[in-house]
Amino acid sequence: MATYTKKQVTDLVHGELDWDSLHRMLSMPKDKERYGQFIEVLQEQVSWKDRIILPLGPHLFIVESAKDQALVTKCTCGHDFGDYRQNWKLNALIHVRDSEEKMSEVYPKLMAPHTEWQVYREYLCPTCGTLHDVEAPTPWYPVIHDFQPDLKTFFDWMEMPAPARA
Repeated sequence: MATYTKKQVTDLVHGELDWDSLHRMLSMPKDKERYGQFIEVLQEQVSWKDRIILPLGPHLFIVESAKDQALVTKCTCGHDFGDYRQNWKLNALIHVRDSEEKMSEVYPKLMAPHTEWQVYREYLCPTCGTLHDVEAPTPWYPVIHDFQPDLKTFFDWMEMPAPARA
């Protein structure tokens, strides 16, 4: 099993890892040390003290609050979206592209979906404006809760102690 340096993991996070190393990382069995390195690199990029438990996206994380050990969804800027078991999108700013005019901002003329059949929902951080997700549902479809990770099972699998409230 291959192991990687912290620099290689940092380069991976920043999108600067050379293709050969990236290909090896993707195709070889995963080493358990890499998760710790990955979290360490992510933690160094944020200004807050809450412990990152699991990344949900490039700028969105499940974190353990340093204050009360609550598990919440948090943006890189520090915005708290609430309990990780709840759909964080309901606490985001939501921009809905539901007209021909709004769709023309992202599609050439006559290439956009018809907004009676499909809309785009863009979920943004209310504090920093980072775009965290985009959905393309039918207009009447409810906000999609992507997934709720089983943190206890994940940490058992990683052979690491789970957060206190997992």
